[in-house]
Amino acid sequence: MRLDKFLKVSRLIKRRTVANEACDAGRVLVNEKPAKASAKVKPGDVIEIQFGSRNVKVEVLSIAETVRKEEAENLYRYL
Repeated sequence: MRLDKFLKVSRLIKRRTVANEACDAGRVLVNEKPAKASAKVKPGDVIEIQFGSRNVKVEVLSIAETVRKEEAENLYRYL
């Protein structure tokens, strides 16, 4: 799955366009490397997102095309 779509589906970032902009600005790292929005994400990858002054680091647990709001947190775990 594309990185920008995963960020939206998992609700780490609310909109896909915002996820695209964050990737273009270099604020999203996958396995400690800057990633483009089109980068493929798979279970086991570590995603780090820089939100202003704080960083969020999560591990991808599973991939799903669509999930309900309540189940979105099952796609990742905080590190």
